[in-house]
Amino acid sequence: MHNFLRSIGFKNLIKKKDLDILIDDIIKNPDKKVITEDAKGNVFAELSKQYGESIGIAVRGEYVEEEFQMDYYYPYFVGSGVSTEEKVEIEKRSDREAYAGVCDEVRLGVTLIFYLQNVIEYLQEAGGIARRIPANTTLSALSTGGKIIFPVYKNESQIKKGENYSQKRSHLIAAAREGDEEAIESLTLEDIDTYSMISRRVMKEDILSIVDTYFMPYGIESDQYSIMGEILNYDTIENSVTSEKCYILTVDSNNLVFDVCINESDLLGEPAVGRRFKGNIWMQGQINYHI
Repeated sequence: MHNFLRSIGFKNLIKKKDLDILIDDIIKNPDKKVITEDAKGNVFAELSKQYGESIGIAVRGEYVEEEFQMDYYYPYFVGSGVSTEEKVEIEKRSDREAYAGVCDEVRLGVTLIFYLQNVIEYLQEAGGIARRIPANTTLSALSTGGKIIFPVYKNESQIKKGENYSQKRSHLIAAAREGDEEAIESLTLEDIDTYSMISRRVMKEDILSIVDTYFMPYGIESDQYSIMGEILNYDTIENSVTSEKCYILTVDSNNLVFDVCINESDLLGEPAVGRRFKGNIWMQGQINYHI
């Protein structure tokens, strides 16, 4: 998690002494404090502080005899909009009081796993305090390095054909998960044809002109991914402590739309609407509940 501090504008925060000072300030002067109890009666708390619009650091731990004891911290970035309406299962990590969201997102073709930001709200709902029903999920991501790539030219016919193909493939994946043998066979044949097509074209073309978007697991952490997607919008924010600037990129990767936060100095190239972002990300997310 320490590596992703640079994503929210703390690129030079590498000394433990400086980090300890920052964490101590969050504990003593939090912008937000949320507390709840788990099923065993342990008091679980999260103290957080913003260092710019939608970016900050959260410290999680518990209160023992009215004294806060930190378990861990993590940098966060709150995204916008609705990324997925698929059902999300919540799984607790074995090594700490942290939770991950697990979602079978048909548009990706892989199980989507993200780091859950609003843990306190989830624990309150799971404990029956509010009893609200999950509505959808807002995804966001932190990146420590990426680059801007020019788009692949497509005419209107090609764009429409691609949209129809994506819809058809999503329906086939959904049917295959239900055990439809015909759908499974169709997907298998499509994958064989795709592999054959790429093998032929890659001999004469650059791979990035053939593959215009992808979303796949990266490294050993289950919530980190390597992605490439079209930039739908972008903005900049400034860290209020370090004055470092960060880019906020709204990216469409495999038809999954979410926001990515990356330090300006870690992004190679100039972002623009229509261009593509390619990089490695740590996926986070919030479950939104019906009011």
